[in-house]
Amino acid sequence: MTGALAGCSSSDTPVTSTIAASATTTAAVSITGVKPPSTPESERALFDAVDRNDPAAITAALASGANIEARGEGERTPLVEATKNDAVAAASTLILAGADVNAKDSMQDSAFLYSGAEGLNEILALTLAHGADVDSVNRYGGTALIPASEHAHVESVQMLIAAGVPVNHVNDPGWTALLEAVVYGDGSARYIDVITQLLDAGADPSIRDASGKTALDNAESRGQSDVVALLQSRS
Repeated sequence: MTGALAGCSSSDTPVTSTIAASATTTAAVSITGVKPPSTPESERALFDAVDRNDPAAITAALASGANIEARGEGERTPLVEATKNDAVAAASTLILAGADVNAKDSMQDSAFLYSGAEGLNEILALTLAHGADVDSVNRYGGTALIPASEHAHVESVQMLIAAGVPVNHVNDPGWTALLEAVVYGDGSARYIDVITQLLDAGADPSIRDASGKTALDNAESRGQSDVVALLQSRS
């Protein structure tokens, strides 16, 4: 950051210097019509601003030329970084500035996939409103709906179903969203809610897992009596 602060007075802070640099850059862009090239310094400033969840500093870093799709640790873009920090203000600023909600890091997580899986509904809503690929899959070959169901993120499941995420998609281990809600669930009210939503949306209870068991088979073997009753009522 030394180069970025060169020429600042002793009373300047990194934030005020960045804002001042942004104003100068914005003026230059308006005159020349050319955005400054991205540099390691501007990209570092962008990631630092994301980690602070600081929209003003994010905007300043972008105005100074930082690549909005720059890659940081783990091949994360600034938006994926913001999402994994559950930094809603940062994520919103980046998305509204045009960040790709489908760009994936080295773990095959995108802002859309991660927010759906982890129940980060404010960010999830933003990704859905800005081009989320509802058919995209994670490192397990699963849609966002599968881990959302596994963790009983009731509101996320509702949002993903409404957005058109395939209900009967089978991931690489052989699970659908319904199967994961049963196998990894505990039969509590939240899981009943998720399972009901899935069935109402057309989830197929006859699909079998890699061991040949249906959702009903798995519910019975786990003693999930309420889930058993629900599935039997839909058969």
